[in-house]
Amino acid sequence: MINWLRVQELENDVGAEDLKEVIELFLEEVDEGVDRLRSGAEGRNLADDLHFLKGSALTLGFDGFADACGLGEKIAAAGQANQVDLAGIVQAYDQSRACFLDRMAIGMPPPDQIRNCDSASLPVMS
Repeated sequence: MINWLRVQELENDVGAEDLKEVIELFLEEVDEGVDRLRSGAEGRNLADDLHFLKGSALTLGFDGFADACGLGEKIAAAGQANQVDLAGIVQAYDQSRACFLDRMAIGMPPPDQIRNCDSASLPVMS
């Protein structure tokens, strides 16, 4: 669900203090994007929204959510936006977000203890 090696790599690149700012910006922007999905994303280009969310997710190691967005993006781009399971994608984000924030509250795990919070597969099609 969370690629903690990616999070550590990002922290090494930007520093611990700047990582906090990156996380805050990520959560703000992705929360807004996911809220659009929650509302059905009417009048928007779903493939573009999912592409943005996928890229954002990969930046902070939300690999499971990124995978769900990527598959949804492909489906939407193929003209089948009504087949994308928005609820499944939102669920993937909610679970990833909760896992990430819970773990960050107690500190990032050391490299030899890095594990996913949950390896459950989440649907992206209805």
